[in-house]
Amino acid sequence: MLTHLDSQGHAHMVDVTDKADTTREAVAEALVRMRPETLRLIEEGGHPKGDVFAVARVAGIMAAKKTHELIPLCHPLLLTGIKVELEAEGEDRVRITARCKLAGQTGVEMEALTAASVAALTLYDMCKAVDRGMLIEQIRLLEKQGGKSGHYRADA
Repeated sequence: MLTHLDSQGHAHMVDVTDKADTTREAVAEALVRMRPETLRLIEEGGHPKGDVFAVARVAGIMAAKKTHELIPLCHPLLLTGIKVELEAEGEDRVRITARCKLAGQTGVEMEALTAASVAALTLYDMCKAVDRGMLIEQIRLLEKQGGKSGHYRADA
């Protein structure tokens, strides 16, 4: 059931006033494929724009904090923890993992997904001059804990 619809079928922000605060955490990921020479340039620190991973990490963190401004009907949340990791895999891809946490009345899935997505887009933006063919894929929720709906873990 879609909970963002009212009794008339109109979109609205869900009222979480009566929900209890619980610890909630979500983990999302994105995968960015690129040419091997692009990844080598990043890893060797030779990219003309500087530390690509550091900039993408900060962009992901900033995006998580502003998710409610980007995604309609999302609640503004006081996140207590945001972690964005970028890790080279093989010779041609980077896995981005975003973890968001809070003690509150609603979940943080959208914040984690937004963080992973924006970090991937930032990686693309910083490297597009040398590799326009990069592919952003597999943006997905890996795990969610806390709240009324309980624990979720994606299949491998």
